[in-house]
Amino acid sequence: MYVHSRHERHRGVRRRSARVLALASCLASAVAGAQDASPAPTLAPVNVTVTGSRIRGIDVETAQPVFTMNRQAIQATGLTDLGDVVMRLPSAATPEVTPQDTLSSSNDAGGRYANLRNLGAVRTLVLVNGRRWTSSVGGLTDLSSIPVSIVERIEVLRDGASSIYGSDAIGGVVNIITTDRFEGASADVLYGVNGRGDGARKNGNVTWGKSTERSSVILGATYDDADEMLDRERALTRYANGPRHPDDGYGMGAYGGVVDPRAPGTAGAGRYASDGAWVPNRYVVDHPGGRVGDTSDLADYHLYDPASNADKYDTTHDMTFRAGSKLRNLFGTGRYNLTDDIALRGMATYGVRDTRWRAAGYPLQSGSGRADGLVIDPDNAYNPFPGEATSFFRRLAELPRFSWARSKTFHADVGLEGTFPWGEHTWAWDVTYAYAETRSDLTTSGDIDLDHARKALGPTATVDGRLACADAADRAAGCVPWNILAGPGGTPDAVWRYVATTGQSRQVSRNNDVIANLTGGLADLPAGMLRLAGGVEHRQENGRYLPDAAASQGLTTQLASAPTRGGYIVNEAYLELDIPLLADLPLAHELAVNASSRYSHYSAFGGGTRSKYSIRWKPFDDLLLRGTYAEGFRAPTVADLYGGTAESFESFIDPCDSAYGAAAGDAGVRARCAAAGVPAGYRQVDPSGAPINSSTGGQNPVAFRTGGNPSLKPESSITRTAGLVYSPGFADGLDVTLDYYKVDIRDVITPILASDILNFCYVRNDPTYCGRFTRTADGRITTLDESLANLGSLRTEGYDLGVHYRLPSTRYGEFAVLSDSTYLKDFSQAPSAGAAPRQLAGYMDNLQGLYRVRSNLSLDWSHERFGATWTVRYFSGLKDACWSATEECNRPETINALTGANGVNRKGSVAFHDLQLRWQAPWNGSFRLGVNNVFGRKGPIYYAASSAGQGSAPYNPAFDIDRYIYMGYQQTF
Repeated sequence: MYVHSRHERHRGVRRRSARVLALASCLASAVAGAQDASPAPTLAPVNVTVTGSRIRGIDVETAQPVFTMNRQAIQATGLTDLGDVVMRLPSAATPEVTPQDTLSSSNDAGGRYANLRNLGAVRTLVLVNGRRWTSSVGGLTDLSSIPVSIVERIEVLRDGASSIYGSDAIGGVVNIITTDRFEGASADVLYGVNGRGDGARKNGNVTWGKSTERSSVILGATYDDADEMLDRERALTRYANGPRHPDDGYGMGAYGGVVDPRAPGTAGAGRYASDGAWVPNRYVVDHPGGRVGDTSDLADYHLYDPASNADKYDTTHDMTFRAGSKLRNLFGTGRYNLTDDIALRGMATYGVRDTRWRAAGYPLQSGSGRADGLVIDPDNAYNPFPGEATSFFRRLAELPRFSWARSKTFHADVGLEGTFPWGEHTWAWDVTYAYAETRSDLTTSGDIDLDHARKALGPTATVDGRLACADAADRAAGCVPWNILAGPGGTPDAVWRYVATTGQSRQVSRNNDVIANLTGGLADLPAGMLRLAGGVEHRQENGRYLPDAAASQGLTTQLASAPTRGGYIVNEAYLELDIPLLADLPLAHELAVNASSRYSHYSAFGGGTRSKYSIRWKPFDDLLLRGTYAEGFRAPTVADLYGGTAESFESFIDPCDSAYGAAAGDAGVRARCAAAGVPAGYRQVDPSGAPINSSTGGQNPVAFRTGGNPSLKPESSITRTAGLVYSPGFADGLDVTLDYYKVDIRDVITPILASDILNFCYVRNDPTYCGRFTRTADGRITTLDESLANLGSLRTEGYDLGVHYRLPSTRYGEFAVLSDSTYLKDFSQAPSAGAAPRQLAGYMDNLQGLYRVRSNLSLDWSHERFGATWTVRYFSGLKDACWSATEECNRPETINALTGANGVNRKGSVAFHDLQLRWQAPWNGSFRLGVNNVFGRKGPIYYAASSAGQGSAPYNPAFDIDRYIYMGYQQTF
């Protein structure tokens, strides 16, 4: 297995060649010949381009930290999705959208995305063969659209690279290098299943290639099918807040409830609270053994107790933990040498991904914002308060909400490349046109047509001896009276056909890209060749999102959103110089600098120049010292600029909650809440109407809104790195890399989450945010604006350590030890200019764990036809929200950096162990058998984890949920 950092220029050409040959030998044996699928001869390595530079030359060594993972290492993971493979890297983090994001209504749901340095997938640039890959309207690049079978290696630049590649390369660059020459045919199949028997994965691919001296062509097809996993199948995910709190987190009940509509002060209709407000009674229809009484008779009801689960519903019973997906992909690439110096090349790929997930039935209730005016009519026969417009509440448990996402990705590029002599040097050039298109359709069922629901709950009459909708026109249109209070089994199919609706939304993004590059040697200096690269790029990015028409008008229970449409044109030019300064001198075996600069002009907001400077110094042959200073930027996406307003139901803790919010222990917060009109003793309620019962908060019953902002400007960043590469002569086969990084981002484009807005207003006393929400007289939050803005800053700082040692060969085989680790020193966010930053390193921060240490350690053994790899994946412990001040709170006096209130619960580290065994058969076949998470280790539940991105149960998606067993076979022809 071969995983390394880019540092192959050691001790001159002879030493370097010997090392490369030795590593190649180790690779071949490490996979026991599994890679014989591509034995075709390759072109002579006249020019090599490393990720992070456009300068070509076999002796050019990068001054930047580039991590490489080749096909053997990818196979050793047992994973068949590139997104999952990249997420295993210590420098990678949880992206904004994950397979556990089963509460999402986004068209990006179901994809796999790369997030480097915890800076977000939108700040990680994905390239294929050095060229941009297609991305969605929201700027996310789906790695699942790139089949693993065509990947030769993955190069990960853990550094800023905007001066070379332009926008988005702040957290780093993931460059997927595909196979370019192949002879013969290969078929590969893999089947894996979780230890619980679910989540089965079936993968198959075939590849065929033909090469001649002048041409090569490769064709391939991939099929990947991953079954869904359900929350209810595991104790860890069976409950909304984990097995320690099985009775917490229940939602609105499945049996009908009503709110007493009689006038305030009516005897038996309610009570007056201590502040004088009238609190009407809430009732739930009796349902002993699931049998419902007469919903029109109040005698068959009982008072609703929000503190009891008797009338609530365990929503996780109907939830998908991880979505299932199915991917089909066709791939083709070709190359033809028109002359000895000019070649025509092209590549095309088309993929279709289907993803399916489900959520519990909709919690329908009167006055929820989505259903204002939706009541049981005074003249409805099922109304327990005849003559009164009666508000109701019920979860439609018998109508789960299903979502199907289909994404179609097409990418094609064609280009010419060649060489020509100029003076005593050879120059290389290339011109490429690339077209990329992504279409995603999202279909959702289980929502309610609110207009039809109002009519079905409207006045009734007896027609031909049967109860019917009173309005003849409504009856002609299919209206059937709806006894919504009857609970599961009490609604006939005819009613569901009338009130239920299916929504469809569509997202389309298109990129047209023209790129031209030129590189070569300018002059021979005393210390080496002065090299130059330059180029231009013209790119058009367009996108649109078309929501379901009825949903966008608020006519259904589906989250409403407005259409998105827009685009921009980008014109760019760059120049890069590599300048050798000293060579073959005492303490200066090599000293060189690299400088690059790129000008970018966007039609949406103007232009700017970003530069990068790198230095590499080899005081002696065994040691390389390197450092970079890079300016970077991220341009707003089409969705950032032109996104229509959208709704979402957020989970948060209200600081003004008198029991669990910051106001419970902070007199200053209590005073600010009171000054804002929040009544004393205010309690935040969840969708079931019950007061929250822990400091984790709950989901708001009313949707909040977010949207784009056409006045956004780009984010800007400064990246600094410094490191060393040590390959000691006394230990041949040993390579050690150590790199320091620091990234500062300003003008961060971000939606401000509800929890942050409330904390900034009340806890941090920043009035800037207090105008983003409104409350009713009883304290409930009714509106909140999370729209995008250029606010604040973001900083991350840490170290990467790599130790790779291929031991000398023995009669027992060859051994290699591979260790790669990342230490996070600092991760801080400031919400606005001048605001105090939040120090979040070591916290579970909503979507991602900000681990102090992540590390992968592998021991590889190979002997003749056999091979084995043992890998340990380590995650350090994280600080989490306390369950309460007295329960699951081992640091009650520590200020929680996420909320600003007291209380932190630190949870321990987790390590997962993987094993793979390999055998090469004498008939050009190879078998592999593996177990990921050999010991079935499970991580903890994190209460600070957001349900968006983490699944219905807040389990960290970076962690294995179960033991995973797989078997694969590859046959070459």
